[in-house]
Amino acid sequence: MNQKLDKIEELNMEIRKCERCRLYKTRKNVLCGEGNLDAKLMFVAQAPGKKEDEEGRMFIGPSGKVLDKFLGEANINRKEIYMTNLIKCFLPKYRKPKKDEIKACSVYLDKEIEIIDPKILIPLGHHATKYLFEKYRLKLPSKEYSHVVYGRLFIAGERKIFPVQHPAALLYNPALEGIMMENYHKLKVLLTDCRWYFMCPLKQFYGEGKLDREWIELYCKGDWEGCMRYKMEERGKPHPDNMLPDGSVDESLK
Repeated sequence: MNQKLDKIEELNMEIRKCERCRLYKTRKNVLCGEGNLDAKLMFVAQAPGKKEDEEGRMFIGPSGKVLDKFLGEANINRKEIYMTNLIKCFLPKYRKPKKDEIKACSVYLDKEIEIIDPKILIPLGHHATKYLFEKYRLKLPSKEYSHVVYGRLFIAGERKIFPVQHPAALLYNPALEGIMMENYHKLKVLLTDCRWYFMCPLKQFYGEGKLDREWIELYCKGDWEGCMRYKMEERGKPHPDNMLPDGSVDESLK
């Protein structure tokens, strides 16, 4: 923990002095990441808002209230997570980040990910999601359809990525509350393994090298609430041992 603290403090000192792009000329405060240095969940937002820029703390404006509401519903405390931004400075008039600004500032995010070493990265909104997908060489749909990745779990090497809508989206479109609540609820699910995993045939198949790791990471140790086996087990309904989490049956599993 002390080693992590030393590294993050050294990085934050570098961030506070940053003049790598034009944004240093218009900011009031640089926003360093904050939260639990041993967090399993690392939230990555786009950039600080006006309130955050003025006070130098994350998610203290209207978006912060929305985030706290969703975290509360998921039974997650801010003290459990680590939060940071792709862009550390306020974007004038809330404009979109420019490519050179992302290139200049993302080096800090990369270092934060390396230091915190989270289990799951939670990008909030399009630009944070796009950057992390590119970083880990995942295919992201065109911007028109990029929303389809929200609430879905992706494998990124030894990490996982779970994109969700930025809390600010609810301020502009209250109709999103239901789906956003559902997606944020899954955050708590992702922190624990399926309670049936220890006796699930898939665990045995994986141990024998018959089943791809993705099935285990995406469902048994991921979104197990979305697993058809879990749903049937909870309802006491019989299902074949070789049924996969998506409900299909793999005849090669014996």
